[in-house]
Amino acid sequence: MITRRRLLESSLALSAMSCNCISFARSGGGTGDNRELLELSATKALELIRNGDLSSERYASSLLAQCNRNTALNAFIWLNQDGLLEAARALDKQRGTNHHAALSGLPIALKDNIDTKDAPTTGGTPALRGNQPRADAPVAASLFSAGALLLGKTNMHELAFGITSNNAAFGPVHNPYNSVMIPGGSSGGTAAAIAARMCPAGLGTDTGGSVRIPAALCGIVGLRTTAGRYSLEGIVPLSHTRDTVGPMARSIEDLALLDTVITGSSASIRPPSLKTLRLGVPRGYFYDNLDAELAPVVESALLRLREAGCVLVGADFADIEKLSAISGRLSFYECMADLSNYLSSHGSSLTATEVVRQIASPDVRELYDTYVLGPNAPTLEWYQHAIAFDRPALQAAYRAYFRNYNVAAMAFPTTALPARPIGQDIEVELNGNKVPTFLTYLRNARPVTSAGIPGLSIPIGLTTSGLPVGLELDAPEGQDRVLLGIGGAIENLFGRLPAPKVAYS
Repeated sequence: MITRRRLLESSLALSAMSCNCISFARSGGGTGDNRELLELSATKALELIRNGDLSSERYASSLLAQCNRNTALNAFIWLNQDGLLEAARALDKQRGTNHHAALSGLPIALKDNIDTKDAPTTGGTPALRGNQPRADAPVAASLFSAGALLLGKTNMHELAFGITSNNAAFGPVHNPYNSVMIPGGSSGGTAAAIAARMCPAGLGTDTGGSVRIPAALCGIVGLRTTAGRYSLEGIVPLSHTRDTVGPMARSIEDLALLDTVITGSSASIRPPSLKTLRLGVPRGYFYDNLDAELAPVVESALLRLREAGCVLVGADFADIEKLSAISGRLSFYECMADLSNYLSSHGSSLTATEVVRQIASPDVRELYDTYVLGPNAPTLEWYQHAIAFDRPALQAAYRAYFRNYNVAAMAFPTTALPARPIGQDIEVELNGNKVPTFLTYLRNARPVTSAGIPGLSIPIGLTTSGLPVGLELDAPEGQDRVLLGIGGAIENLFGRLPAPKVAYS
């Protein structure tokens, strides 16, 4: 265990190196005492732990205290109160033998549709409250094998089938920047926890935008990985064609760290010079009817990129709306069979039908009743045609866009509007008109999901109402590390958003 004196000496040493110093000398448990700890990125926290300047227990204790101060956000379904501290103490006692591991001592949050053997995996739905997996999902196991510690399982939109994280079974997740607003979804709990400084990083899942939308609405970074890059084993599924697991954090460096551990990739992340970066700006679809407060933030960001030397290529994506129309229906067709396979592989006595019968959230029930099991359900013939012809056509169109316009990525607002009030699950207001909540938030994030290519959301500012705005960057298949480098260059230009007031109130 590190003594108070050693912490003070380390703090003074850090102070001498930088005016942006971090002080850990104080031993009190108040928010003011721990603010510097809570602001640490995952990478910086690991550096301090590895160097012996911060104990794993001290860091874990500070994060748990922050979680308990912010229970009103309802970010967690399950919090590892005792187990986390026990694991952190064990690491501290073994210091020097195991702190070389990449993530040793780092508490992380996992969306509660990712299997963990030490905690139930509910999928945010009543029927799975008692679902105790026998093993960690491979994506979780890779993090734990690298020394990461489970902070908790985060709240989510029920069965990952929505974008508000207004969960009728476990309660709604609240946006840290305005607690009456949605955090986005379906990975809303992970995003809210990271934004509110309850944890530095974690995992979500993304089918139609479920990592990038909450990242945008909560002012953090979130990566949807190339399809197949991360294992989907041990994930409560929605659509095997479109599902991905995605890291979420407050810095691109931390996303890259988690991606490195999960994939074992040795490819370096190299932020390009903005003066040599070419980005496609597809205004014909992705910029239509943007919220009046959000649009100026996006335009200001594009201007800053242009002034920094970035070449913005105004190139529309022809027929993107038509090409990507298959997306939702792919999920509607695949979800029941995929859920059945998950339950069977876990030895569950439940059937997918029984799980659906117990759905608590009205909007999710409506989707199943109408589009999955009801009159508008897609047919086998439609599905076979979509997989054989429509999806390849969408993928070819993306490849042609990047090639023909010689751009490294596409840039557009992650969502057409910022966060809206909790409870508006069916309709929201956009520029004076009522529009469908689900489809409107999905509009920009959805096309890439059926193509299977990577997408990254990065914060670029706040609206006049103080709500975060995200810029999405989509890149060619397999270019995840290149995309993270681009994100790093843009992050260096814009910096990170200030912490929400709730974090330190």
